[in-house]
Amino acid sequence: MPQVLPLAVLPLAVLLSAVLAGASQEPEQSCREKHLQSPAPSPGHRWSCRAEAPLKMTAHRLLGSLPLDEVKDSSVRTVNRCIFSQSQPTPLQGALQLAALSKDVLEKVLDLDDSVMQHEDLPQFLSGGKLFPGSFPLAHRYGGHQFGYWAGQLGDGRAHLLGEFINRKGERWELQLKGSGKTPYSRSGDGRAVLRSSVREFLCSEAMHFLNVPTSRALSLVVSEEPVWRDQFYNGGVRKERGAVVLRLAPSWFRIGSLEILTKAGEPDVLRTLLNFVIEQHFTAINPNDPNKYVAFFTAVVNETAHMIAKWMSVGFAHGVCNTDNFSLLSITIDYGPFGFMEAYNPNFVPNSSDDEGRYSIGAQANVGLFNLQRLLEALLPVLSLNQRSQAEHILRGYPQIYHSRFHELFRAKLGLIGDEDDDAYLIAFLLKLMEDTGADFTMTFRHLSEVTLLRLQNDSITQEMWALWDLSSHEFFSDWAKLYVQRLRSQHGDSDENRQYRMRAVNPRYVLRNWMAESAIRKAEVNDFSEVELLQQTLTEPFVKQKRAESAGYSSRPPAWASQLRVSCSS
Repeated sequence: MPQVLPLAVLPLAVLLSAVLAGASQEPEQSCREKHLQSPAPSPGHRWSCRAEAPLKMTAHRLLGSLPLDEVKDSSVRTVNRCIFSQSQPTPLQGALQLAALSKDVLEKVLDLDDSVMQHEDLPQFLSGGKLFPGSFPLAHRYGGHQFGYWAGQLGDGRAHLLGEFINRKGERWELQLKGSGKTPYSRSGDGRAVLRSSVREFLCSEAMHFLNVPTSRALSLVVSEEPVWRDQFYNGGVRKERGAVVLRLAPSWFRIGSLEILTKAGEPDVLRTLLNFVIEQHFTAINPNDPNKYVAFFTAVVNETAHMIAKWMSVGFAHGVCNTDNFSLLSITIDYGPFGFMEAYNPNFVPNSSDDEGRYSIGAQANVGLFNLQRLLEALLPVLSLNQRSQAEHILRGYPQIYHSRFHELFRAKLGLIGDEDDDAYLIAFLLKLMEDTGADFTMTFRHLSEVTLLRLQNDSITQEMWALWDLSSHEFFSDWAKLYVQRLRSQHGDSDENRQYRMRAVNPRYVLRNWMAESAIRKAEVNDFSEVELLQQTLTEPFVKQKRAESAGYSSRPPAWASQLRVSCSS
């Protein structure tokens, strides 16, 4: 009788082979099995067996460094003493359609080209029906504070981490499917995502990248005819929707909740293991042997979180669900749910119709960031000495200043200001107050300021063609603000109107993913017309450049009247 070896002593490559579709049972080694028994791919390595898969991946680093759930099935349960659980994606049912693909991610991140589109099984690979060689599907265990309260174990309830891809630049990207079926963390969910939310996530991930905001990326959107039932506004109106899967990428998917769950569960050894891994892999400026490395890590996250939220504010972006399980440890924007780009300027703008109290209004995001960082500090307490706790608390007290400094730096750039003058903060606050009073459009006010001449501003000769600036100019104090602004610009010796406009157009987008634009694309997509998804994707890759098709579609015009009635909820 053959000896059955304990799982722990099996070589990793053999373990991977056994998990992936029983490859080890074949009489001869397949192309995939040969790869799985080889070392992790070198940077820039591409899968050469194109008949089998367009991409080669690895899970060696994650599996070799972090503890894995001892239970090997996807049954919903409380999970302990691990970072990941093994969990296989559940293939979408029915015919699959590759509805959208990011050429930028394909070519510049994954080192592929358009020829991959000819692969007959591409939609299967992009939705979890088939696995890329080297994949080892995992679901991540994390918890989180949701709307201010500890929610316990959450985790990847409908997402599967496939592994890592190392591109020719040596960058590591973790590929993850969203909407790919149940995991141990699905709770009462079905593990699926619907078309409307998947379209929004695909488009906004890429839009934020081209707005120069730190973000996860999205490679593809695959749609099926599999029915998914959702009560979109939690009012009893359950309806059948179409299932979809987004393949998204990030350098890491670890979040504040990844650490919180370990502290709450009383697992300081696992907490230390994960922290050491995150620092060594993603915070390379920190010496892993530094006894103060956890304080250095906290300092970096405080700084970068402040910078991320300031960037959100500079483009009028409201995340919608700023829970600790949605805040990245790498301070990149992740988990696009009921987000929204503010139209009429309003600090109380809430994009999420499920947020009855307005906890995550756009004007509250900086304070919510502070709350989340406080929860991060609490999660770190088991690994900090008393002196280090004191240091970390001191660092956290500096967060408001870091945020305000970055906020003003970004808004000075939006106004074309060079240097930092004492009265700049007043000039920015004055403008935002005028915008609030008049309901002027946030994005287009700054864009029109990028296009108007100083002479027209000085003479108050704004025409209705610049509709957002026209609205702003109706304020009784507009001319007072314009006078201060022109004086400030004229004090910039050696600067010209043309140079100022050029700088401002480079940071003030003409196009952002407004809810009405996404909704228009979704309505067409629901009847298998993905033309507007494609148009928006193309438009949003060059948000600072005026585009003929985008102008014809009204993407820089006043929002249509029906846009004010749109509601977006947590349901997806």
